[in-house]
Amino acid sequence: MEILRVENLTKIYGKGSTKVVALDDVSFKVEKGEFIAIVGASGSGKSTLLHIIGGVDRPTKGKVFIDGVDIFNLNDDKLAIFRRRQVGLIYQFYNLIPILNVEENITLPLSLDNRKIDVLELNEMLKLLGLENRKKHLPFELSGGQQQRTSIGRALITNPAIILADEPTGNLDSKSSDEIVALLRKSNKELNQTIIMITHNLEIAKYADRIIKIEDGKLSEV
Repeated sequence: MEILRVENLTKIYGKGSTKVVALDDVSFKVEKGEFIAIVGASGSGKSTLLHIIGGVDRPTKGKVFIDGVDIFNLNDDKLAIFRRRQVGLIYQFYNLIPILNVEENITLPLSLDNRKIDVLELNEMLKLLGLENRKKHLPFELSGGQQQRTSIGRALITNPAIILADEPTGNLDSKSSDEIVALLRKSNKELNQTIIMITHNLEIAKYADRIIKIEDGKLSEV
C-alpha cells in the first residue's frame, strides 16, 4: 500500500544570478512500512526534500501525497493540523521542552491536539524506548541518546502516517548512533511504522530497506 507519493517536486530559491535549484523534478514512491534512507552530501537537497515532504516548506512546483492526501491543496491551518497528526519529525537537535519531563515531552503532540493520553500505550512506548525508568526526568538530566529517544517517542506517539528523521544520529557518538538507528528499525518492524531518514553516513543508511541517493537536487539512484 502506497503511503507517500512525490511527483515532479521542484524547489527554486532566488532569481537570476542568485537562482539556486535545490530540487529538480524529483519523483518517487514509498510503501507503508518501508524504511527509506535518503543520502547525499551537504547541499545536495536532501533536507529541502524532507522539509517539503513534511509540509514545513512549500515547493515551487510539484505535489506530495501522504496517505492519499495532496498536502499542498490544504491551507496553512489545515496543513498544520495534518502535519501534527500524520507526520512525525525527528531532528538532529532534539528540540525537547526543557521544563517538561520525558513523559510530558513524548505526549506533547497529544496534549496540543486535545487528545486523551492512553496510559497503557504510553507505558508501552516508554518500554520500547528504554525510558521507563527515566519518565519523570527533565531533558538536562538525560544523556544525548536518551534525549533523542524521547524525541523519537514524541514522533511515534500519534501513530503518524510517516516518520521523517533528519540526521537523527548527527549529534551523537557512535554507540548512541547505533542504538538510535536500531530503535528506528525496531519501531519500523514492530509498529509497521514508515520511516524516511536523511543521513550522510552510508553505514547508518544500510539499516534501511532502500537507499535513495540525491545529488544537486536530482535523484541519482532509487
